[in-house]
Amino acid sequence: GTVLVELYDVTGGTTSRFANVSVRHYVGTGSDVLIAGFTVGGTGTKRLLLRAVGPGLAQFGLTGTLADPKVQVFDGDTVVETNDTWDPALASTFASVGAFGLPAGSKDAALAVTLRAGRSYTVIVSGADGGSGEALVEVYELP
Repeated sequence: GTVLVELYDVTGGTTSRFANVSVRHYVGTGSDVLIAGFTVGGTGTKRLLLRAVGPGLAQFGLTGTLADPKVQVFDGDTVVETNDTWDPALASTFASVGAFGLPAGSKDAALAVTLRAGRSYTVIVSGADGGSGEALVEVYELP
């Protein structure tokens, strides 16, 4: 299959700060879901934007997308947050981190979450309606 992974360093120079990671892949049913893991560094808490984009990929000419993605964030075995239809109030948050906009009324999933630093998390993208197709999972650090 085809996998797309993007990593961005927003600081340049000799110090680095990781601000975004995204992966595009086929999401199936059952255990054939899209899974991404990440660690939040530092201390205290960090605000993150997490998105599972399926229908929103059509604006880039992609077909066969996941019609109704659901995103779940896990801390170990515990579900921390879940979303299956993004809130339009997040549009300004998308812009603040350079994420592309999502079509109004789309069934893409997105959420802003505050997570404890110094821990590892897992994001699982599946079809909220049991469907399958191409999806993009994104993790952005929020200001």
